[in-house]
Amino acid sequence: MKAGDAIILAARKQAEGELAVHQANIEVYKTMPAGIGEHSDIVEAVIAELDKMAAASDRLEMIEKYFSKDSSKQLNGWLFASYLLIFKYKGR
Repeated sequence: MKAGDAIILAARKQAEGELAVHQANIEVYKTMPAGIGEHSDIVEAVIAELDKMAAASDRLEMIEKYFSKDSSKQLNGWLFASYLLIFKYKGR
């Protein structure tokens, strides 16, 4: 495995792990809300966990979009579309 691929894989696994941790925390809040002493506002605590999940999910989406095996096709398509737009506007 190339070093660059290992870095992307590590970033993916870290985001997946964060999702699992925050989802587990929400499950604890759902099943034992009275047992969480430092969080008097359970709704706010769940929202904070959801925000953390959203950030990790966004990272996974970016990894998939820009660093998956199909990302080079997407990038090439984007570059081609940009190239066409440049020529369209230069021709005016």
